Amino acid sequence: MTRRLTEAAERMMKGEVKPSLPFDPFAIAQASSEFALGLAMKPQDLMEVQLAAAQQWGAFWAGALSGKAGEKPRDRRFAAPEWQDDAYYRAIRDAYLLASQQLRDVVSVGEGSESSHAMVRFLLDQYLNAISPANFAATNPEVVKRVKETGGANLVQGFANLIEDMAGGKGIVQRRTDPNAFEKGKTIAATPGEVVYENDLFQLIQYTPTTEKVAAEPLLYVPPLVNRFYMIDLVPRQSLVKWLVDEGRTVFVVSWVNPTEKHKDKGVGDYVLEGIVEAVGQVRQRTGSSPDLFAFCLGGTLVAMALAWLAAKNRGKDVNSATLIGSLVDFGDMRDWSAFVHEGHLAALEDHLEGQGFIDSLELQRLFAAMRANDLIWSSVVNHYLLDKPAPASDLLYWFEDGARIPAAFLKSYNRDLLLNNRLKEPAGFEVDGVPIDLAAIETPMLVIALKDDHVSAWEAVYRGARDIGADFILGGSGHNAGVINPPAANKHGFWTRDDMPVDANEWLSGATRHEGSWWPHWTGWLNDHGSSKKVAARAIADGIEPAPGRYAMMP
Repeated sequence: MTRRLTEAAERMMKGEVKPSLPFDPFAIAQASSEFALGLAMKPQDLMEVQLAAAQQWGAFWAGALSGKAGEKPRDRRFAAPEWQDDAYYRAIRDAYLLASQQLRDVVSVGEGSESSHAMVRFLLDQYLNAISPANFAATNPEVVKRVKETGGANLVQGFANLIEDMAGGKGIVQRRTDPNAFEKGKTIAATPGEVVYENDLFQLIQYTPTTEKVAAEPLLYVPPLVNRFYMIDLVPRQSLVKWLVDEGRTVFVVSWVNPTEKHKDKGVGDYVLEGIVEAVGQVRQRTGSSPDLFAFCLGGTLVAMALAWLAAKNRGKDVNSATLIGSLVDFGDMRDWSAFVHEGHLAALEDHLEGQGFIDSLELQRLFAAMRANDLIWSSVVNHYLLDKPAPASDLLYWFEDGARIPAAFLKSYNRDLLLNNRLKEPAGFEVDGVPIDLAAIETPMLVIALKDDHVSAWEAVYRGARDIGADFILGGSGHNAGVINPPAANKHGFWTRDDMPVDANEWLSGATRHEGSWWPHWTGWLNDHGSSKKVAARAIADGIEPAPGRYAMMP
């Protein structure tokens, strides 16, 4: 064994074997060094941060020793009452939050490229998230209480949970939700419908009508590639599909195939033409009407490209309207995601993709979880390894963990052409099947919906993209996923509207009108305003291939 390990190490040192990682560790080291050098070049700014820190610690100790409780922070990690009411835990919490803010202030002083700066911020956030006092048995009041109740059995069983997860080969935290709580086609993704068309990239699902009359214009949903389509068809009370069908809409959904190695050469253009444009044609053929498209995240980016392609082909009337939800068309402001848009990381990822032909869903889940580590990693660590609490049943987390792969050719083009070089921003900067894509040429009525707490597509960046393409705009409450799943009956989150669109997004928000509840009815009102207002007989399905959600949604 030792001899084989030595031989393998020697081969790697000689360059005969290259380790395949989806990121470049040298880029991380370079960013850290660049930050440290930049910080050393600004001693005056650093001194100001240190002086401010000294004053802040003085105020902290004065407050801690007086026993006076300050304002409770809006941080779900510290929701237990002891964090506010007990002086010991309150001091631990406040010291951690103060030190965290001071370290972030230090990072803000440093210099370097936006990518390097974002990388340093990301690394710091991972460190600060990991060392939160909520993550340790001795400094979490809920864990201390649980240890007293169980005589420490929770820690013993929690350690067994950790060993079980590690033995599964996928690392820690595989218990975000109960994997047996839902069954696709029965309790989730269960709105009745049929697959009515399929090709190598997608299945087209049409849902069974529940009203005698329906709007003349059908709806066609385009999801992102990274997860299955049924985020909009969770349990019935949260299903946007069911709500739309019950509102008298003919709903079609694109269900992307989960790619394998045979799809490795399928690029962005293939998904636009063989996917979206083909689906539009099928819906038009089946209904005799041009559809209203709606799409989420990356799906919306692809829809914008499809609309530009159709415009270039003088086929703009193939689509009646388009709604993009949480979608970017201008990638100039990616916030912390720019940490991963780095030449070193992209090159490493491309080498990694060559070996398997796709990016694995588990790798994508880890990346998205790291961007929301407190919600998707550390809360599970506390619940399952310290408290030994069973994973709650969550339809949204079930969907999140039902990830999908992305083909190598698609990811290479998307990363370099769109994320790194922002070519959609340029007129004719990107081509699909030899056709220049110019978003300014789109004449289709468009509505863009951003989410205020979106950690993937910052709402300000989505707003700027909407303004550039001349779309109407709505700002919904909550985050990237939860803000979409907002049924009117829940009366949650709220949304903002405003007729004019000033240059600055925050100026728009300061003058916008806030509405209570869900944006769903407001959106269907917008669809009505941009439709024919005609009602037609409900479209029964007579030629289904198989029941919804179809084979592609079931593929491992």
